[in-house]
Amino acid sequence: MTRQEFDASLTEATPPASFGLELASLWWISNNQWERAHKLIDTATGQDKAWVHAYLHRIEGDEANARYWYQRSGRDVPNYGLSKERDVLLEYFLSK
Repeated sequence: MTRQEFDASLTEATPPASFGLELASLWWISNNQWERAHKLIDTATGQDKAWVHAYLHRIEGDEANARYWYQRSGRDVPNYGLSKERDVLLEYFLSK
């Protein structure tokens, strides 16, 4: 799926069935549904899922929790804004 197709899907009621947890969570947060995005990723394991989890806590403003999840993801806390991080996350997961 391309980024344009992802963005077009945001008008639907739910994320595409083909999305894994990471993309589905990013879909929900792109629709300003933090709770739904977090619920999907909260108990999931793995470094990629931890990266999305970190991003969600960064959005929430819980920097300590975000740092914990970035550490679990094996990534540094980014030195750029949330919008840029969303772009980086989407580029990564859409290319998988």
